[in-house]
Amino acid sequence: MMSPSEARLEILADPEALARRGAEWMLEMATTKEGGFTVALSGGSTPGRLYQLLARPPYRDTFPWSRTHWFWGDERFVPHDDPESNYRMARQALLSQVPVPGANIHPVPTEGMAPDAAAAAYERALKAFYGAPVLNPERPLFDVVLLGLGPEGHTASLFPGTAILEEHQRWVGAVIGATPEPRITLTYPALESCNEAAFLVAGPGKRAVVERLFRGDRELPAARLRPVGRLRFFLDRAAAPEDPP
Repeated sequence: MMSPSEARLEILADPEALARRGAEWMLEMATTKEGGFTVALSGGSTPGRLYQLLARPPYRDTFPWSRTHWFWGDERFVPHDDPESNYRMARQALLSQVPVPGANIHPVPTEGMAPDAAAAAYERALKAFYGAPVLNPERPLFDVVLLGLGPEGHTASLFPGTAILEEHQRWVGAVIGATPEPRITLTYPALESCNEAAFLVAGPGKRAVVERLFRGDRELPAARLRPVGRLRFFLDRAAAPEDPP
């Protein structure tokens, strides 16, 4: 299992170049994979621009939409039409713009139930899709997991000091109290069950936490991620450490 110090690192000129490289990589991954292709999406402005690019030529014309399934790494516990919804952002930027079957879109439920019940429902959906109740390292749940990095080192909704960091059985959990609104997040076991996990990080405000991450600071939830497949970092120059590993 790969650690940050062993990850593949690419440094791009600026956020636009980062998003374009991410779109190229996503297209390459999807078109070279035989059969179904499964993605866990991230929120945030950096992946949002990647989604916009995928929805436009040349990516839109060749991406295998009909065999790609879309999940979410985490979600704010707000209605799907709320401006803060990760689902809303991905749908507006990408999924409503391309010929993806509705059955291939798997949002986190956020209405009509409590956060813990929503987490349990999403876990059931993931297990039904996967076809087994236990994850097999030789058969990852996702082909690609897209990840962001918060200034305090969170990724998905795995925040410092939260109980969810010690969850190694459940695939999905509710996080209450770390942010103003509850969150639903995939746990480490589910996020790590992938062929490739990629952090997309831009801006000078992220450089300090990126440097801590590459030093292996386990106080950062992102530094504890150990995917069964390859770990990648796509950074813009402003976020990149002065002495890249």
